[in-house]
Amino acid sequence: MTRSSSRRTVLAGACAACAATLAGCARYGTSQGLAGAPAGAPAYGGAASAGSGATGSAGGGAANVLASTAEIPVGGGTVLTAQRIVITQPQAGTYHAFTAICTHLGCIVNSVSGGTINCPCHGSKYSIVNGSVVNGPAPLPLAAVSIKVEGTSIVKA
Repeated sequence: MTRSSSRRTVLAGACAACAATLAGCARYGTSQGLAGAPAGAPAYGGAASAGSGATGSAGGGAANVLASTAEIPVGGGTVLTAQRIVITQPQAGTYHAFTAICTHLGCIVNSVSGGTINCPCHGSKYSIVNGSVVNGPAPLPLAAVSIKVEGTSIVKA
C-alpha cells in the first residue's frame, strides 16, 4: 500500500505543477508565454497605468498635459507611446482617448489613419470614435481614457 500512496502523491504533484505552468501561459492579454508577442510587449491593462509618463494631480496643470489640440488631426489621431494613450479627433473639436495597448497580445498601436487606430503586430484595427474593434483578431475594444480640453491643451481628467 505504501507503493500506491507514493504513486498518487507523485502523480498529484506532477498534475499540480502542470496546472500551474499552464495557468501562467494562458493568462489572457499578456505576452508571457504567447507565441507571436514581441519581446517586452506590455500586458493589456485597460486604461493607462499611473507612472506611464503623465504626472501630477488629476484636474489639469502643466504636468498633466498630454497634447495640444493642434497635434491631433481632424479625422485621425496621435499615438502617445510613452503614455500608452492614443488621442483621436473624429470630428473637429471632438476628442477621445483610449489605451494604446492592443487587446490581442498587448502590442502598442502605432498609427491612426483611415478612421482607425492600427496595431502593427497582427492587423487589429479600432474605431477612432469609440475604440471598438473594426478588424480583428483583437477580441475587445480599446479601453477609454478620461481626458478633457483646457484651452488648447488636452489633459487627463
